[in-house]
Amino acid sequence: MRRDRRWRDNQLKGAEGLQTRVRGDRYLTSHRIDDLETIAQNAPPAAYAGQRVVTLIHDVVCSIIIHGRKIERRECTGVDLRYDHSMDALYRIIDANSNRAREAMRVLEDIARFALNDAALSSAYKSLRHDFQAAIDLIAPDRSALIASRDTPGDVGTAITTTSEHVRSDLHALAGANASRLTEALRSIEEAVKLLPGATSTAFESLRYRAYEADRCLTARLRAHSRKAPKLCVLITETLCRLPWIQVVERAIDGGADAIQLREKNLESDELLRRARSLARLCDGRGVTCFVNDRPDIALLSGAHGVHVGQTDLPVSAVRELAGSRLIVGVSTGNLIHAERALADGADLCGVGPMFHTSTKHKPVIAGPEYLREYIERCPLPHLAIGGVTPENVLQLKAVGCRGIAVSSCVCDSREPEAVCADLLAKLTS
Repeated sequence: MRRDRRWRDNQLKGAEGLQTRVRGDRYLTSHRIDDLETIAQNAPPAAYAGQRVVTLIHDVVCSIIIHGRKIERRECTGVDLRYDHSMDALYRIIDANSNRAREAMRVLEDIARFALNDAALSSAYKSLRHDFQAAIDLIAPDRSALIASRDTPGDVGTAITTTSEHVRSDLHALAGANASRLTEALRSIEEAVKLLPGATSTAFESLRYRAYEADRCLTARLRAHSRKAPKLCVLITETLCRLPWIQVVERAIDGGADAIQLREKNLESDELLRRARSLARLCDGRGVTCFVNDRPDIALLSGAHGVHVGQTDLPVSAVRELAGSRLIVGVSTGNLIHAERALADGADLCGVGPMFHTSTKHKPVIAGPEYLREYIERCPLPHLAIGGVTPENVLQLKAVGCRGIAVSSCVCDSREPEAVCADLLAKLTS
């Protein structure tokens, strides 16, 4: 930056006419206008980026404002001959926050890419990064103008630190810190650009809103990633149980079930809440995840860990409005369109099916193991293959990469629920 200023000053000193040094770094000069144009056009852009020189041309005091390699002549009276540092300051703000934003986007993209293996989210951050650079290029076509304004040794902020910025507890904290850094940097650039002659800040406003949405998606994915996905979830409906329902739950857990879902569509709300509370207490005591079917309100009131909704129940986005991150949210999917929507809406896991014909719930279309294979290839969310799963057919699911299953009648209708659960797990995980 100092080198470019010296170049500028030397060129002005060599120009035709009288030059008188005044307060600060300003000069009162006398030249022909075409001399100034020649100097500006041949200068490194940063030498005159946004600078103002007061000049006397044909006995008229003019303010010459230089933008890169172009000059703008304004006749003026009562000219303040003090050097105007405002453009330097604006370029420093934009340069510093451009670096912050780029660094933050790279960290977030790497989390999506390497920690989550999420191609869609990685692509979203990459697109954001490229569109950001395009917006910067519009306000500073020659990057040297920004670099020339940089003064790292003289930046008072480099010595201001906090202990928390040197420690990150986990991926959530790392992502959160960089997501905040990104949106704050975009806001700072947006405000600074409003002061640049002829520039518009709308591109940076749009980028900021995209960053908010990307942050929402990344937070949801990290939440799902950090939770241990169930391997065997047993859906409990009392009318299907050969033994008392609570015994079926206890013995299923003895057999290795690591999730229980209360599925009672015909109970009144008050009885459903009582049952859900009993189940949540039992599951808590055994270290097992407890889901409530369809009803996020009951799940929240009962202390259950999660809720599972179908395609015609409350949408995942509405459940999130109600419960935030307090509940694990599962959603039933019958095809990849359902799965992609569940991912975008912030679901934590997906029921994938039906895999086979089932007596529990009539389905006109059987998705089958082929859909499970496609799901595993395309969707990063944990899954529970569901629909007619039994010890006799579970190996078909294992063959396409199944890592979790949900079952109902084959366990509930058995006199030995623990044995059925143990058999299912042994075949799935062997």
